[in-house]
Amino acid sequence: MMYLTRRERFCSAHRLFREEWDDKKNLEVFGKCSHKNWHGHNYFLYVTVKGKLNPETGFVVNIKRLSTIIKEKVIENLDHRNINIDVDFMQGKIASTENLAIGIWEQLKPSIEALGIELHCVKIQETENNFVEYFGN
Repeated sequence: MMYLTRRERFCSAHRLFREEWDDKKNLEVFGKCSHKNWHGHNYFLYVTVKGKLNPETGFVVNIKRLSTIIKEKVIENLDHRNINIDVDFMQGKIASTENLAIGIWEQLKPSIEALGIELHCVKIQETENNFVEYFGN
């Protein structure tokens, strides 16, 4: 089994909060990430797929095709957007990096499987020190 990872980047704003909580409770639980005027990150997204090496091409998958899928399904929806407001697949969810990784997985999985390979991991680096990895259900 061969694993291949594609890195993409996007910039987004978000706010961690629960509407039913007051500002004090949100600050207590989510810290400065609950600021009512949002905050943003320059995210790195790593999408790892796995499959067998195609002997005709020497590829697991055509990396340009994989990049196009990631851009169309994810990056175009997230880049320079507010995750809480603008991103359909994040509606009704707390805009944590964990929930974002699950949402991205759900956006990518059908198109990646259609290529005859498997989605192995979605990794999102939110800051220099924080990242999330999601390997599916």
